[in-house]
Amino acid sequence: MVPIASPVGLHRVVAPDGVLPQAAETVNSEGEIYDNEARIRVEKLNLDAASYRQLHSEHNGDSEAIRANVLEIIQKRGKMHNPVTGSGGMLIGTVEEVGPDWSLDLSVGQKIATLVSLSLTPLEIYDGLEQWDGLSEQIPTDGHAVLFERTIAAALPDDFPENVALSAFDVCGAPALTRDIVTRFRDEKERPPTVAVIGGAGKSGSLALAAARKAGSSQTLAVVYDHKERKAAESATLADHVIVADATDPIAVSQAVAEHGGADITVVCVDVPGSEHGAILSTNAGGTIIFFSMATSFSGAALGAEGLAADVEMIIGNGYRPGHADYTLSLLRDDTSLRRYFFQLAQGEQS
Repeated sequence: MVPIASPVGLHRVVAPDGVLPQAAETVNSEGEIYDNEARIRVEKLNLDAASYRQLHSEHNGDSEAIRANVLEIIQKRGKMHNPVTGSGGMLIGTVEEVGPDWSLDLSVGQKIATLVSLSLTPLEIYDGLEQWDGLSEQIPTDGHAVLFERTIAAALPDDFPENVALSAFDVCGAPALTRDIVTRFRDEKERPPTVAVIGGAGKSGSLALAAARKAGSSQTLAVVYDHKERKAAESATLADHVIVADATDPIAVSQAVAEHGGADITVVCVDVPGSEHGAILSTNAGGTIIFFSMATSFSGAALGAEGLAADVEMIIGNGYRPGHADYTLSLLRDDTSLRRYFFQLAQGEQS
């Protein structure tokens, strides 16, 4: 180990100078840690949905090309930071070494999931991703990652399979922030809100719906892509109403949501670009939109709202919220139907 360094990882930035690790083109992923760092022996990566969709689309589903592209990104940048989507994912691993000035409650030998993006996490792969077939978001592998002092991680729960815990932790910011915004609305408006979740049949969407319901929404609307998703969402009782509409068709989405009185809070969880205007049109005046998709064009959202003279608050979904991991696990533990549905989603990522 070497002496204490920047708590936010500036010392790991290779290029360009003066930026944080997430914004860096390349970072130093070497395994020797500073006194305030921890090294994790990586066992599994979880690519975020937007990143994997982009890679799958770019390579027309060619598994070998997808795998080669991911490995190339990691080797070139020292981290899994998709240059197209700007996103990464997270990982599972075992704590291998902890510096004497490390501040989090982690111990050597502990199995953890990181709660920060792979787009800022120094990462080195030993096995060339040879264990991965390239056809799922979850990547079994062998390597190491380095965590900075300003990093968060969570111990894996004993009552969930690893792949389910990884999937839950990957999106745990969505339900926690949804809960907080619903609670704020109820306190300020003195009435419960209608909450629409665009992409309600997915991982983050299903958890956001559960959080909205538990926080006291008046009704929940799940906007899903097709009738297959509708059937699945209805069987899992994810929402009061399940709506089929293409998220990229602003008129179709807004008209479908308007049939239920419009949304006071709209949560965007789809991993495709072009959903911004539908969310804006679906949200009532004075309402709030939470963008949780890394496929979101924030300039498109801002300019779109301006052009539509839409009186809406727009929030960038921060993947961190105090207590977000424990809260997400509690949602899954408390709702048998949601838990069964989420387990199926997580299992599908490995098939």
